[in-house]
Amino acid sequence: MRILLIEDEPKIASFVCQGLTTVGMVVEHVADGLAGFNTVTQGQHDLVVLDIMLPHMDGFELLHKVRALGIATPFIVLSAKTDLPDRLHGFDLGADDYLAKPFFIEELIARIRSLLARNASNNEETTVVAGITLNRLTRKADWQNQSAVLSQREFMLLDYLMRSPGYIFSRKQILHHVWNISFDPQTNVVDVCVQRIRKKLISDKNSKSVFPIESIRGVGYRINLESLA
Repeated sequence: MRILLIEDEPKIASFVCQGLTTVGMVVEHVADGLAGFNTVTQGQHDLVVLDIMLPHMDGFELLHKVRALGIATPFIVLSAKTDLPDRLHGFDLGADDYLAKPFFIEELIARIRSLLARNASNNEETTVVAGITLNRLTRKADWQNQSAVLSQREFMLLDYLMRSPGYIFSRKQILHHVWNISFDPQTNVVDVCVQRIRKKLISDKNSKSVFPIESIRGVGYRINLESLA
């Protein structure tokens, strides 16, 4: 496992590097956001552990820029900014997990392994539902000649809906499955994520077609098979 750690606190960085190396992971460490961004874009790591409060470029900006480039490398945010709005903002920008400081290194290791194992278990599987093709190896989605690489959360949401086409999933169900939030915090993060998927897959060429993800007012979302009719 090749891990990139972007962390400006020397003691925390040393602690994480030592802990991950002990269990056989190969760790590269950079101490500021701009250097971290440049390193991520080289595509040489399986996963990134990212602090938020960084010099030169903060973690949220880094994450936004990386996802805007279509880079799907998994990110675990490691931050003292633990309020719910901060965590939801991180997920909204494309984080795959969010671990609060202070933390146990054993938990960070477990989350890294779980995230990479989840990605590996989806390898080389392609699903086609309601005209949408979803590749679980690349997180690439195709709809009517429009292609896009999805973030981990976008991928998880679309995959969740596509596994049970026609079934209406509540926002609470989606929050639990995709964000691991077991209550409704009165957030629009689900709606924002759906809008991002739509924006990536709808173009001028297919804008007159009915996109298969249907919003059910006051309830949630489903894949509408009738959109093909």
